[in-house]
Amino acid sequence: MSLLAFGINHNTADISVREKVAFNPEQLSSALADAKQSAQLKEVAVLSTCNRTEFYCVSDTPDHASDRLINWLGDHRQIDQAELVKASYVHQGSHALQHIMKVAAGLDSMVLGEPQILGQMKQAYSYSQQASTVGEHLNHVFQKTFLVAKQVRTHTDIGRNPVSVAYAAVHLAKRIFSNPEKSRALLIGAGETIELVGRHLKEFGVTNLVVANRTRERGDRLAQALGAEAILLSDIPDQLVRSDIVISSTASTLPLLGKGTVEAALKKRKHKPIFMVDLAVPRDIEPQVGDLADIYLYTVDDLHDVVQANIKNREGAALEAELLIQSGVDDFIREHRGKEAVGLIRCYRSASEKLRDEQLENALRMLAKGDDPQKVIETLANRLTNKLIHHPSIRLKELGAEGRNESLTLAADLLDLDLAESQQFVNTLNFD
Repeated sequence: MSLLAFGINHNTADISVREKVAFNPEQLSSALADAKQSAQLKEVAVLSTCNRTEFYCVSDTPDHASDRLINWLGDHRQIDQAELVKASYVHQGSHALQHIMKVAAGLDSMVLGEPQILGQMKQAYSYSQQASTVGEHLNHVFQKTFLVAKQVRTHTDIGRNPVSVAYAAVHLAKRIFSNPEKSRALLIGAGETIELVGRHLKEFGVTNLVVANRTRERGDRLAQALGAEAILLSDIPDQLVRSDIVISSTASTLPLLGKGTVEAALKKRKHKPIFMVDLAVPRDIEPQVGDLADIYLYTVDDLHDVVQANIKNREGAALEAELLIQSGVDDFIREHRGKEAVGLIRCYRSASEKLRDEQLENALRMLAKGDDPQKVIETLANRLTNKLIHHPSIRLKELGAEGRNESLTLAADLLDLDLAESQQFVNTLNFD
């Protein structure tokens, strides 16, 4: 079996493709089960964010698994398979593990080192556990990945001065609004991204915040944390008239703001401009909204320039993080290879215990007959020693006769013997 990472991200596809392959939490359970069966996978987990959709898999046939995933994803989402092939990437074995760790540590994010991705990966793992599509292998992969990501956060500066897509969106707003305390912001959604946006806006000086969400309870909870007003999605048209900043990030599969709604709000605002950022994939705001003269609409892809400036500040820390990740990959491989010997160790122990029990039984019979205890102990020790070294001794002689010196060296290491010291017991001709 082999580990496989298959995905599409912001580096390989624009938002129009990424939104087609995105999965919201309600879709994941059935999608995981369907993908596992259709692509003939042993285990599978899906990470789906605004910037990427990735499948982490364990497969008996990794060379064909990615093709089966593309076939399934194309049929499942009605996407041309040639388009998926062009936009996707595949990693196998240690390269797949390294990729997963880099993603979790934020080294593969649009904003280098952004902290949200680790939480999103933990959620992806949780969803796959609930769907019963992960087993021993992916469990081990995720646990090691979380450990390494934590080490990266703790021992490097990759997370210093936290930067995220949310931060980049607010940073862009700073260029436009010179008096943030006079601005009113409408935040659509109540997830982690919107919470970060709200906190960054408050740090920027925007105190007049409104949180719009599908459910009142979750919206109230976030609004209370931010000192904001909570409304329902149905109230957005009325709030839009009073909003200077609109930032949206929900898991909706359909746009929440259309051109007509925004156009109506602009008329009531007497065409006072609105700054909008759509951080959702699929998009929450119809692209046509950006055609309106008094709207400044940006998507996650438009934040690229802001992101690039932040990347330069984190490149040194990223190099340190890469070393920690490579060390984590090496440790994982050693641990995994060590497990391969577990079965052999059990067999060896079982055989040794069987020999012990046989000789112990003989010794007990001798004692029951009244034999001298010291003689019984000596006999037990001698017989047990002879039994234990009998087969290894025969095989060592065969290796020597066959001239397999490398195997003899390995055997000496395995038996914790000094090969040089053993030469004093022999005096042979050299035929090499």
